[in-house]
Amino acid sequence: DAIPSADQIRVTTSLKSQRGSVWTKTKSIFEYWEAKVTFRVTGRGRIGADGLAIWFTEEQGLEGPVFGAADKWNGVGIFFDSFDNDGKKNNPGVIVVGNNGKLLYDHQNDGSTQALASCQRDFRNKPYPVQVKITYYQKTLTVLINNGFTPDKEDYEFCAEVKDMELPSQGYFGISAATGGLADDHDVLSFLTFQLTEPGKGVQTPDAEIPQKDKEKYQEEFEQFQQELDKKKEEFQKEHPDVQGQPGNCTVRTACAFLLAADDPYETVSDRELRQIFEGQNRIHLEIKQLNRQLDMILDEQRRYVSAVTDEIAKRGADIPGQQGQVSQQEIETVVKTQEEVLRQVNEIRNSMADTLKLISGAQHPGSAVGVYETTQHFNDIKEHLHVVKRDIEHLVQRNMPSSEKSKCPDLPPFPSCLSTVHFFIFVAVQTVLFIGYIMYRSQQEAAAKKFF
Repeated sequence: DAIPSADQIRVTTSLKSQRGSVWTKTKSIFEYWEAKVTFRVTGRGRIGADGLAIWFTEEQGLEGPVFGAADKWNGVGIFFDSFDNDGKKNNPGVIVVGNNGKLLYDHQNDGSTQALASCQRDFRNKPYPVQVKITYYQKTLTVLINNGFTPDKEDYEFCAEVKDMELPSQGYFGISAATGGLADDHDVLSFLTFQLTEPGKGVQTPDAEIPQKDKEKYQEEFEQFQQELDKKKEEFQKEHPDVQGQPGNCTVRTACAFLLAADDPYETVSDRELRQIFEGQNRIHLEIKQLNRQLDMILDEQRRYVSAVTDEIAKRGADIPGQQGQVSQQEIETVVKTQEEVLRQVNEIRNSMADTLKLISGAQHPGSAVGVYETTQHFNDIKEHLHVVKRDIEHLVQRNMPSSEKSKCPDLPPFPSCLSTVHFFIFVAVQTVLFIGYIMYRSQQEAAAKKFF
């Protein structure tokens, strides 16, 4: 089920019950070796399955139940297991399992009974591809892993080590993956192998390693490729007669661009990284320029506030020459000290911005996570300083207002007394007479009504 493309191989897609693998065509004859593998495991679910395996075996692996490859292998497999079959909550994890061609892999226990070494690492859904370095040197197998949190390709951490391990002297490298009820996309971006030699020992020359038949075959392929390239150059010269120069030389920029586009129409990984770095640096530079303009506006507004406060204090001192003059002198000293402190903070902000500009322009890797973190920290410091400046100015304006002009609640007028004592007693007497008259009237009405019964 593997799907190859121009920049990666999707070993399995995020569909159920998928199996895929990729293997080298020829055996590796290195006694000691190192393999660097870059892969990415992504899925929508919180849990994925089943996982991915890196192999070095005596024979090419066929399709099978062990992460997409056959069981009973002779060699070693480094398994990146995503699903927790044994329920011990130790997945995702990395497991090193060796086999002499007779053992069956223990799926139910996630290979824990057969593991020579292991470590627990989460390799799913990382912002950067995960990188693994596997080294076999002097019968010691070492596994280092880059967790995919940083773009630094050499940021490895120790995962597992197996000593006194006997591996076949020659074998095939491979990588496989599988899905089950749950599914992930398993993508392999690169698989590099290196020969390791002991210090002082010579390395075999490439001519000694390649048979004569293979060398002749490769030479023929190279000549065919060279002829096709010459034909493309001639066709280009015929279609563009205004371009000067020989077919084999690029004397005009357009001709060079056309030939490069014909040879490699895709953007390389390094070019894409450089472009992203420069774009990020340009955005940071524009943001800092905008902050610098805002700081200038704040300084101008602050100068206007200072002049307004100074004029107001001078006017009040002239109006009330007595005790107000002494208070105005103290207020002036306080304002001057506060403004000096504010100017000092603004200068610190300017210095920090200048240091940030120097760091950005002089950094070798401006797109790294450290540079972004430092720039964000500078922006947060600038915001805090601006809040401090605003709070100080508001406090100054409120403190320098005289007490006579501060808003006070108006005093309530005395409540008017509209009823005197004599009028009150007369009102009570009238109410009493009316009440008694009403009672007598009701009693007469009731007596007259009884005469009819």
